Amino acid sequence: MRQARWIAALVAASATLGGAAFWLAVRPWWHRWGVDPAEAGRVLPGDDVVPDAPTSETRAITIDAPPAAVWPWLVQMGFGRAGWYSYDAIDMKGRSADGIISDVGPLAVGDIVPTHPGGGFEVKAIEPERFLVLYLDTDLVVSQAETARASTAGPTPANLQAAGALMSATQPTEFAASWAFIVEPLGGDRTRLIERFRVNFRGGDQPWTRYTLPVMGFGVFAMVRKQLLGIKTRVERAQP
Repeated sequence: MRQARWIAALVAASATLGGAAFWLAVRPWWHRWGVDPAEAGRVLPGDDVVPDAPTSETRAITIDAPPAAVWPWLVQMGFGRAGWYSYDAIDMKGRSADGIISDVGPLAVGDIVPTHPGGGFEVKAIEPERFLVLYLDTDLVVSQAETARASTAGPTPANLQAAGALMSATQPTEFAASWAFIVEPLGGDRTRLIERFRVNFRGGDQPWTRYTLPVMGFGVFAMVRKQLLGIKTRVERAQP
């Protein structure tokens, strides 16, 4: 019995220290990754889509190519399109594209950028070579799921089912999120690609969200960091 209590105390202490290390080291790193402080505080296109978002995360990367070379990679993103240039084992059936796909149609406001066979983000605002703003909320998720159940579409791949199950298990009852990609020219035919994810979890003040929301936040960061690096690599590799 004494040994069991000792082991339990050790596990609890390890968890506490691990949590402290996460908040003191990892969390500040992910909040600052790639971003100039001035960028994080700027008002950007898409901020008005979820104006009351208590959580706003900004990431950015410099690409050695002009905006016209970066933009085609953004507007072909999506499941069943060019992919997300991130961890394909999580969000794709195959590999993300390594080139521009000629038969992927243009995007317009109201279009869906798929995250899985049954739905995805809605295009809320778009200005070529300047910004792409995507949106998702609870009502859209529910309506897309109902449409998918009524369709004759094939089964969702296991990796996407797992990602969806995680979201369902961790998110509060209602949410609204915007995901913006801003393309800004720099001198010398370079581009600053800024990504901003804003989310409002209604009911997010529940006790369990103190633990689940940071996990979700780090998951978003990990995927987007890989995505931005993937875009940079592909764009620069394609330059003459």
